[in-house]
Amino acid sequence: MEAAETMIYDILIIGGGPAGATAGIYAARAGLKVGILDKGLTTGALGTTSKIANYPGMAGEVDGAELLGVMRKQAQDFGAEFINDKAIGSDLSSSPKSIFGNFGVYSARAVIIATGSMGRTNLIKGEAEFLGRGVSYCAICDAAFFKGRDLAVIGKSDEAIEEALYLTRFAATLHFFSPTEHINVPPETLAQLTEKENVVMHTGSVVREICGEQKVTCLRYTAHGSKQEESLPVDGVFVYLQGSKPITDFVAGQLEVSEEGCLQVDRENQTAIPGVYAVGDVLCSHVKQAVIAAADGAVAAISAEKWLRGKARHRTDWGD
Repeated sequence: MEAAETMIYDILIIGGGPAGATAGIYAARAGLKVGILDKGLTTGALGTTSKIANYPGMAGEVDGAELLGVMRKQAQDFGAEFINDKAIGSDLSSSPKSIFGNFGVYSARAVIIATGSMGRTNLIKGEAEFLGRGVSYCAICDAAFFKGRDLAVIGKSDEAIEEALYLTRFAATLHFFSPTEHINVPPETLAQLTEKENVVMHTGSVVREICGEQKVTCLRYTAHGSKQEESLPVDGVFVYLQGSKPITDFVAGQLEVSEEGCLQVDRENQTAIPGVYAVGDVLCSHVKQAVIAAADGAVAAISAEKWLRGKARHRTDWGD
């Protein structure tokens, strides 16, 4: 892959769920250069759903991650490029538009926001207080500060596993806390972590508090099946939990949001900034269903292509 700083995409899609993947399918099939920023298969709502029985064209029950994997492969087969990174900032009014990630700056003529609504509203006690003083959300950014220390990772997604794997290179001991007993990631991915000699798994354990004085020194948690709170000495805590709030922090006031935190769009899913679109659960205008998010993605991709090519109207293409 070319360096992010020198790559200019026709369309950069932020989020690889059903809305983002479908937008990628339509945009790449139209011959556009498409990049999709994505944190992992199980970081969104569909990827964490165990059974889908009402998605058109999929007979019987299907695992959400399996269905999403099919969508992503289809987008890749048409030429879309998936990039394992997270948007942390943006300049949506520049030309080309810029999206800032943990690993680089991505430039694009048009942007489709498909980040979903699994942002967090409820923080762990002490999380905000110790941010930058032992609490982090980015392993590659901060791992080197904790070389030879005891660390904790909290989460249950692909992103959490990948970040934990990176941290095992630096930590003396890494404690992985999943609030659920089952971690819905591919078995081979989970095995890479559990087979590490310096990893201790705490599945079904809920972290109640991150504690310390000037910096993090411990966390308190309740183990599965126990009501008694336990304390564990650690020097750093990396948090990768999910919630139910639309993820729009990286737009930093450039776009208007509703009281619920959702983005506003017109009938073609375009925001108030020309060439910037929003789709799926980051909107508040529809029922949260994968098929509707996918439809949003198709509409936005067709609209973005029309905008990029200066078309007067949509081209009719039923996808033969």
